[in-house]
Amino acid sequence: MNELLAWSTGLHGYLSVGGALLGLGLIGIMSRKNAIGILLGVELVLNAAAVNFVAFSKYRAAAIDGQVITLFIILIAAAEAAVALAIILRFYRLKQTIDADEANLLRN
Repeated sequence: MNELLAWSTGLHGYLSVGGALLGLGLIGIMSRKNAIGILLGVELVLNAAAVNFVAFSKYRAAAIDGQVITLFIILIAAAEAAVALAIILRFYRLKQTIDADEANLLRN
């Protein structure tokens, strides 16, 4: 049990998680036609950036910059999700679909 308490993840572990989140987010953005799926992909990309900022902040001596930037990322992600969901709901009321390919009809 003592070995489990002494186990620690290095910087490469955090960066691997951040890279995996970034990859999954990009795949989600590029492969989805559903507007909510695209929104979830964007949220994963923002979370990947937040994980990387916190990881670099942890391994830099006496630095809190990464944690402050991560707080701003979380605030921006929440505001972006609220605005995007409002747009998606309005689009659904107009077109009865949330397919992103249909969104080009809003230009007219």
